Amino acid sequence: MTLPSYAMNQASFPEMYERWLVGPLFRPWAELALDELELSSGDRVLDIACGTGIVARVARERLGEAGYIVGVDISLDMLAVARAVEPAIDWRRGNAGELPLRNGETFDVVVCQQGLQFFPDKPAAAAQMRRALAKGGRLALATWRPDDEIPFFRELRRVAERHLGAIADQRYSFGEAAPLEALLRDAGFHEVRSRTISRTIHFGEGAPFLHLNTMALVGMSSLAKEMDDQERKRVVEEIVSESAPVLQPYTNGSKLAFELSTNLATAKG
Repeated sequence: MTLPSYAMNQASFPEMYERWLVGPLFRPWAELALDELELSSGDRVLDIACGTGIVARVARERLGEAGYIVGVDISLDMLAVARAVEPAIDWRRGNAGELPLRNGETFDVVVCQQGLQFFPDKPAAAAQMRRALAKGGRLALATWRPDDEIPFFRELRRVAERHLGAIADQRYSFGEAAPLEALLRDAGFHEVRSRTISRTIHFGEGAPFLHLNTMALVGMSSLAKEMDDQERKRVVEEIVSESAPVLQPYTNGSKLAFELSTNLATAKG
């Protein structure tokens, strides 16, 4: 999960998310996390805050019939898209603070990609991850670095703030490695390690990305929550228009490329 609930629960948004964001933005990190975990034939994999399910789907590609894969998300609309794309995976609705696990069910691999920062009770979520992980199992957890370290996103936020005042962008709200490691150790994980990874992300078209990112920023604004749908739509359009100069140094024709950094923490149960 990478955008606020107001957007996730709009019927059209999960399709836009899957079409425009998953391939260029989230698949590369999913592959990297699963590389780190070194999947083995027969692994049972749990993808927490799965969204439309890219981590679970990459795991399915790698394990085929030899693995058992479960994806959990709080949004029924996101899960509907996940189920349509890959019906063979066990998709379940639930929140990270109370995972919908069967009696005694555990997993060899647990992954949470860009979801932790949105959880209201992070210690409870970490405890649930520990409960879900089999003894000796492997965990991977990714959270974006603070957007103050990511010039492209910092500048886009500042354009939006000219219209909406200060915005606390939840996507980058748990970006320091030390608290992330401490959270996992406190939950009982072992061999906790983290590293910062930076990659250049490439979009074939910049316009859809800009529109979706602006929707996210507006959705996280206290002022925008007081607007009706028409006013919110107008503000989105104005911010998109004024953001065009920010994109220029990162574009080549219609294509967009920018640097993005994440923490990747790993641990064992």
